[in-house]
Amino acid sequence: MFVVSLAFSDFIMMSFLFPPTLVNCYYQMWAFSGFFCEIYAAVGSVCGCASIWSMVFITLDRYNVIVKGIAAKPLTTNDAFMRILFAWTQTIIWCALPLFGINRYVPEGNMTACGTDYHSDDLTGHLYLYFYALDCHVLPIFIIIYCYTFILKAVATHKKQMREQAKKMGVKSLRNDPEARKTYNDCRLAKVALMTVSLWFMAWTPYFVINMVGMNHKPFITPLFTIWGSVFAKANAVYNPIVYAISHPKYRAAMEKKLPCLSCQTERDDDSAVSENASTTEPNEKC
Repeated sequence: MFVVSLAFSDFIMMSFLFPPTLVNCYYQMWAFSGFFCEIYAAVGSVCGCASIWSMVFITLDRYNVIVKGIAAKPLTTNDAFMRILFAWTQTIIWCALPLFGINRYVPEGNMTACGTDYHSDDLTGHLYLYFYALDCHVLPIFIIIYCYTFILKAVATHKKQMREQAKKMGVKSLRNDPEARKTYNDCRLAKVALMTVSLWFMAWTPYFVINMVGMNHKPFITPLFTIWGSVFAKANAVYNPIVYAISHPKYRAAMEKKLPCLSCQTERDDDSAVSENASTTEPNEKC
């Protein structure tokens, strides 16, 4: 459900923001109305913020499964739905405020995109940008760093225990033990989530820096610098499908079934293919 939420935000961003940007680049200016500029920027903000909060909940789920283990409270469908509802509701509220006079959306950079007005000297507008950045950038990154610190510790401890157990049993690996395979798969999904989150922060941090610097040191913000930040942010919608296509086993399995021409299925996805001496075979990939 969290992955679908992430995919939905990426799909909206690509389908809604790409065509106007293409037209604007052709005319080398904002070619649409002022009202559409506001809608364009609001949709981009909603999709970006919804994406990171979807990733936050994916990270929390990996933390719950890997760190807490059997002591973890299972995440129900209703719990997942409520978290997704929270992510989208608070995001829409934040991104709708500029439409009602708290800050505003204006053309930015070389006038081929629109975003928040960080050039304004209005105190209310500045406070909005600070709190918005705190909610959609600073807070998520601290939550994710906290969770992955303990996830990596748990994974390292588990690997050490597995090596010691395998040594006692006189085999090279216990990967094909059902419990070990479950943990291995959980770790793989955690790595996918970490990769996706890292790409999100690489894509959106330049935009975050532009907003913060633009409010306090306007001469440093040039049109070229600004538009590159906007392009990097929107490109994040392209990264996620590629990462999941390469790394997520269920995503690859679905592509193999629905779109064979685009599939990237590998032998390691076939969990049922276990050789006669599988218990003594070194895994191709370690968590």
